[in-house]
Amino acid sequence: MTFNELNLIEPILAALKTEGYTKPTPIQQKAIPYILQKRDLLGCAQTGTGKTAAFAIPILQLLSALPQERNKRTIKSLILTPTRELALQIGESFGAYGRNTGLKHTVIFGGVSQHPQTEALKRGIDILVATPGRLLDLMAQKFIDLRDLQIFVLDEADRMLDMGFVHDVRKVLNVIPEKRQSLFFSATMAPEIMKLADNILVEPAKVEVTPVSSTAHTIQQKVYYVKKGDKKNLLIHLLKGDEIDRVLVFTRTKHGADRVARDVTKAGIQAEAIHGNKSQNARVRALDNFKSSKTRVLVATDIAARGIDVDDLNHVINFELPNEPETYVHRIGRTGRAGASGTALSFCDAEETSYLVSIQKLISKNVPVVDNHPYPMTAKDFAEAASTVKEQKSKGGRGGRSRWGNKPSGNGGGQSRSHNAGSGSGQRSGGNRN
Repeated sequence: MTFNELNLIEPILAALKTEGYTKPTPIQQKAIPYILQKRDLLGCAQTGTGKTAAFAIPILQLLSALPQERNKRTIKSLILTPTRELALQIGESFGAYGRNTGLKHTVIFGGVSQHPQTEALKRGIDILVATPGRLLDLMAQKFIDLRDLQIFVLDEADRMLDMGFVHDVRKVLNVIPEKRQSLFFSATMAPEIMKLADNILVEPAKVEVTPVSSTAHTIQQKVYYVKKGDKKNLLIHLLKGDEIDRVLVFTRTKHGADRVARDVTKAGIQAEAIHGNKSQNARVRALDNFKSSKTRVLVATDIAARGIDVDDLNHVINFELPNEPETYVHRIGRTGRAGASGTALSFCDAEETSYLVSIQKLISKNVPVVDNHPYPMTAKDFAEAASTVKEQKSKGGRGGRSRWGNKPSGNGGGQSRSHNAGSGSGQRSGGNRN
């Protein structure tokens, strides 16, 4: 199927051609026709599947068909999303796909001066992309009027709940018109998500792609067993090779992200960190520098895992493995997008082996071990780590979260084959801009 077969108007088709898109992803094939029929939609899809285009394209088409008042624009569509990064990227998508439609959009989020945002609202817009806090704030100040709203999108609903925005979402629902088209997207469909969806949607069409456990078949995954203290050296060693051009590096903490970025910069490699404690301007600047290749290494915490969308990103490195296996899927989904190839490298120290076990069970795939590197862990290293954990537990400490039932033997991290779980491979649909 091509975009031409989705009955899209010429201005949007021309914009898609400019962007280099010819074939819709599965979520786009399924969702766009329902949205063009003005039906409510319940979509289960992860970042990286082309989800943003799946709602942005038909929204642009539906709004283009409405009569335009010459000197007055009112907000006809609201897209509510949990993070600033996602809001900015959704705004970029509307700008790209809608460049030939004459429709106006703006993006509002907290952490920066509201003045440029309120000036854009005063000039009049058709589409508003917003995070909950700033939206409610500007509504309270009477800068935003949603009485003419026709299409409401709740994006990343599961993250909305995780980040404690459910009450803000309900406040928004209380003021927007009851007669509207609603689109609801979430990567998971837990009971609390379905309860929220039931309150928003009326007889929705349901589309689902990409179960959370699947990883793109185009992503080559590898794991390095390495002592915690050697991770910095291993990262710099890999970056000084010829294989890695730009790379997104993930840590578990904000402090860790800053430390890794600092260490890499000291080694003469341009790096920046992006996380929640950075100012909004600093985060936008760091992301722009990375997208334009001014910065070679971007170090991020997990809040960015589902918010960073960089075209042609070939490498992701898990400097620290996440303690939730689903997060691993989201992290490595930053590469291998839209059918492109990508490589995800993970560093695993002795205390993280249980995380690796959980990840491999979730994705039903053995992650191949790289034996030949300068900082391999030995059986002795694992035994010492296990002894430390046991000693901490005997003293009443937490003692880490690793399971030590299957200790590797022999030299090199590659001998730790006993930690592999399951076989086969998951598969995930490629995506466009999300």
